[in-house]
Amino acid sequence: MTTTRRGSGVVLLAMLVAASSALPLPLETMTNDTSAPILSVDFHALSCPNLHGMVSSAVWAARSNPHGGAQITAGLLRIFFHDCFPQGCDASILLDGWNSEKHKIQNQGLQQQALDLIERIRGTVHDKCGATVSCADILALATTHAVSQSGGPWISMPMGRRDSLEPAPGWAVETLPRPDADVNTLITSFRNKGLGGDDKGNPTDLVALSGAHTVGKARCGSFRDRIDRRSPNDQFANRLAGFCGNDDNRQQNLDVRTPDTFDNMYFEDLMKREGVLTTDQGLLFDGRTSWLVDGFAKNKGWFFGQFAKSMEKMSKLGMGQGGEIRSNCFRRNTGVQQTAAAAHDDDEGLAASA
Repeated sequence: MTTTRRGSGVVLLAMLVAASSALPLPLETMTNDTSAPILSVDFHALSCPNLHGMVSSAVWAARSNPHGGAQITAGLLRIFFHDCFPQGCDASILLDGWNSEKHKIQNQGLQQQALDLIERIRGTVHDKCGATVSCADILALATTHAVSQSGGPWISMPMGRRDSLEPAPGWAVETLPRPDADVNTLITSFRNKGLGGDDKGNPTDLVALSGAHTVGKARCGSFRDRIDRRSPNDQFANRLAGFCGNDDNRQQNLDVRTPDTFDNMYFEDLMKREGVLTTDQGLLFDGRTSWLVDGFAKNKGWFFGQFAKSMEKMSKLGMGQGGEIRSNCFRRNTGVQQTAAAAHDDDEGLAASA
């Protein structure tokens, strides 16, 4: 589901603080301090006043690239979601190495163009402002600007995150929802992460964040079950079957109406039973989520507002302790030394994914 102007929050939401009380700490302090970071929309206002301008310009240039640039928004959204969901928004997904999250089956097909963009922005920002902005903050901010530039809402993304010292363990990555999960599994999965929805228990976070599929593509292999289980009169699934054939690597637009624009047409697709992923179309057939699909399809403003809230909420998931500001988004600053316990967790994750 895999990622941006929209926002929206999580149960673990913390109140934002003023910029004067949230100046970035020196790199050495950021690396060694064990207190949880304090997040603020204006965290970098004094230390890197042109941060938004640098990120916005880089995202705009990437999106203007005639070779797939329109899909940058979808790529960033997926990387952001897949980074935040396992253990919080800490840029752990960006780390290379034998135990990288990028090797896991759940992260198959992460967009290299978007990954490279994050590191390119970090280089520009650190050149102008010094090592004061984490890769996690750059990923969050790039996603925000990409969503906004694609026609979506502005997300008031809080800043001040630190970068993880290690990738998330395999068992945590495996908590990412599968594309063939049923609604009950999705609701439980999101609730377990602090994305339970509104104060009445409605799964608003789940449905709103699923709306990120209004941009992007999916490999035919990720919705093969939708094709194999289709009924004879399911014309859309029949079209998907004809498009995919036996090639699981062909890519299908997730929003069949306006695939490069961030809007609410994805929900229109679901209402017409033209959702590509099983997880998506299932939202229409469950009473707990169908009314939200209908509401977001009819009211773009409601969807945009809720998406922004839910993104803000997700951006505050699992703000752990420690961390650093990486000088390269794909490597930690000091030599990687993984504990035996972490290595054991990762081996189990690989085995489970095989």
